[in-house]
Amino acid sequence: MKITESPSIEGVGNRRLRFYLTNPSPCPYLEGKKERKVFTNLAVEDSHVLHDALSQSGFRRSQSIAYRPACAQCSACRPTRVLVDEFTPTKRWKRVLNKNQNLERRAFRPTATREQYRLLKAYLQNRHLGGGMAQMSYREYVAMLESSPIPTVVFEYREKDVPDAPLVAVAIADVLRDGLSMVYTGFDPAFRANSIGNYLILDHIEYARELGLKYVFLGYWVHGSEKMNYKADFRPMEVFHKEEWLPIEEVERELGIGRTTE
Repeated sequence: MKITESPSIEGVGNRRLRFYLTNPSPCPYLEGKKERKVFTNLAVEDSHVLHDALSQSGFRRSQSIAYRPACAQCSACRPTRVLVDEFTPTKRWKRVLNKNQNLERRAFRPTATREQYRLLKAYLQNRHLGGGMAQMSYREYVAMLESSPIPTVVFEYREKDVPDAPLVAVAIADVLRDGLSMVYTGFDPAFRANSIGNYLILDHIEYARELGLKYVFLGYWVHGSEKMNYKADFRPMEVFHKEEWLPIEEVERELGIGRTTE
């Protein structure tokens, strides 16, 4: 199926959309693979409507473009979304929540600060040194955050009841009609033992619940990639597979993927 024929983007002026294909490049998740992406510009009229529709077809946002994988010989990257109303923390997630109960979340409009930038740089250099964002300058960070063409929010996390508490974690999320889409997160590497990356996801699920939103979009689940396979732990979850959203268990059965329960 052509992307412009997808039912989820009908009625948003898809005839005027132009999609582009990147050249093959080394896959950052699966060794020996090449990746390609299809993308389109979001800096258009009614960009939030377009972004909502493309998100229903598995697209993600990066700055002012929406993209999704378009690899000829591989379909391992599958978009995911957590079902907020049905999500109940397991014992594992309750332990994570307890470890981070001293953190306080505050939401801000997408305005960049040097404190956010320093934290994200420290996180990227510690966890994703080979990634493209690790070399991002402060000016590029400002442009990335403040030029978002669609509704975006920044969450800052600090310790409660601590005067002038330093920033512990920062998360950038897009606000969709039916959910939150987690774009970038970063945290102080000193808090790694608190499973704070998982905590940020859990907190976004709770925030979406407070707002009455149905989903939290986590980006791509890549079975076989240590970096990305963790997303499958946040169930109940749907996966965009063969142009439709399906329960992850159904996709796993089709792919013959087993799962170890807690």
